[in-house]
Amino acid sequence: MIERIDPDGLAPPSGFAHAVAVDRGRIVFLAGQTALDAGGRVVGDGVVEQFERALGNLLTALRAAGGEPEHLVSLTVYAVDLGDYRARARELGAVWRKLAGRRYPAMAAVGVSRLWDPEALVEVQGVAAVPS
Repeated sequence: MIERIDPDGLAPPSGFAHAVAVDRGRIVFLAGQTALDAGGRVVGDGVVEQFERALGNLLTALRAAGGEPEHLVSLTVYAVDLGDYRARARELGAVWRKLAGRRYPAMAAVGVSRLWDPEALVEVQGVAAVPS
């Protein structure tokens, strides 16, 4: 079972859960995904397009491990331009809801100077608890 916990006394979460508890299931660690297409090329001109592809890649890996988006318990987003990422929060939230629904994992966004692929603007890495 996965329980999302948002305690009183903390600011209301928007697009994340403050804590996620898991009491059973198979833990799946998902490697960082960027906006790579099947040919290994980064696609998408901006952070929103690249986030959509990167999240889609992460969810493809999760599904291959037997999971679904609601099984995500933790997600870290690495962004080359954190200011641009924050400025597009509404668009990014719409992408999240389209691909993953309205159940949010515990999340963090981290600004980085660059990613493995120089063209990549964003990378997502996650952990899921898939029911046994």
